[in-house]
Formats: sequence, C-alpha cells, structure tokens
Amino acid sequence: MGKLKPDLVFCNLSRRDPDIKISPERLNHFACDLSRPAEVERAARSVGDFLQRASPAGQILLINNSGFGTMGAFPEPELSRQLEMIDLNVRAVVQLTGLMLPLLRARGGAIMNIASTAAFQPTPTMATYGATKAFVLHWSHALNYELRGSGVRAIAVCPGTTRTEFFKTAGLKAGNRADTFAMTTDDVVLASLRALGAGCSQVVTGWKNKLSAFASSPVPKSLATRVAGAVLATYRKLQSS
Repeated sequence: MGKLKPDLVFCNLSRRDPDIKISPERLNHFACDLSRPAEVERAARSVGDFLQRASPAGQILLINNSGFGTMGAFPEPELSRQLEMIDLNVRAVVQLTGLMLPLLRARGGAIMNIASTAAFQPTPTMATYGATKAFVLHWSHALNYELRGSGVRAIAVCPGTTRTEFFKTAGLKAGNRADTFAMTTDDVVLASLRALGAGCSQVVTGWKNKLSAFASSPVPKSLATRVAGAVLATYRKLQSS
C-alpha cells in the first residue's frame, strides 16, 4: 500500500515492532497485546488521538489481521491456548472495530477482516481456529450490510495457506513440501486490495482456494467435516516430510 500511495500513514497494533521496510515517520507502532481487552481499549484510544493530531483528514482502512491457530485434537495443546485464540481471533476483532467505528464513520473508509478458507467448513484438529474464522467471515458480511450508506464498508479476506509464521505458531515446521501450495503475502495483499477497490464484501485469494471454498459450500456439513479432516491429516504428513 505504501507503493500505491507513498504518503500513507500506518498505525500498527501488536506486541512487537513490525518487520516492515518503511520510514519510521510513516510507520507508528502502538505496543499492545490484542488478546487483552484493557490493552485494546488503551491502544485504540492512543491511535485515535494520534490520527486526530498527525493526520486529521482522509479515509481510514482498519485491517484486523492478528490471529493464530493450533493443530491437534481439542483441547490440545492446552485449554488456555484455545481460549486465548478466541480472544485474539474473535473478541479483539469485534472490540477494536467497535472502538474505531465512530472515527471511520466520521472520515469514511473500510474495515478489512482477515478470515480464512477454514471458515467454509468445520476443521477437525483445528476446530477452534476454523470456528473463529467462520465467525469473522459471517460477521464481516453482516457488518458490511449494516454499514450501507455510512461511507464505510467491510470486507472479509479468506486466504488459504500463506507463507507467514502461522504454521510455526501452530507448532508445525516450515520449509517442506507443503510450502509449495502456499501463496506469498504479497499475492494475498494484492488480491485483497483489488477486491476492496472493486467494492467486494468477500475475497478468496488464489484460484485453488476459490475452487476449494466453492466445492465445500453446498456439501452437507457432516461430509465437509470428514473431507476437511482427511485433507488436514494429509497436510500434517506433508509438514513432517
């Protein structure tokens, strides 16, 4: 986005400084553990104050991108980790959007929520993760409908396997045959921005992921669950090879 519009101002909310090659004057980091409600509220207030002071005009794009997953039969690796996943993948998205929405309504803009192709069917061995992403997908569509005529839109982005730290966080290793199926982050970002510019409320990135999402949609949930369980089992074998 910085290449498309060099004067953009970025605000990053995360526990650590982002590894992004961009001038410090344009990238503003607000240290925040998004799984903790009090920190989200504090960070949202700080971002709002900063924008009013440093960039008082122009539309705002809120990207809810933080999230993680785990693999294993519930409640592996531990119940507290599952609950933290719900806090980050679901509650933080709702809370931050709600806190920032008055400013977006005042200035116009969009809300981009990162869901997943896991949102289209139950996902055995990633049961909680898939359910959180199903929430994000459906909530984004409903939010976009409610925002009609407000000058603000919402879009759900549904990537498939992407070359990020996701699988390392989930307890799997990278750099194996499974990575050949992954998209790059640049490809996902470009597809997301194109869909946003086209006025879409949902985008599934990559033709293979589109095919997978389309194929699972009309299938009975019991069958989709068995298929997803077999696919994920195969993927775990690829990760170990």
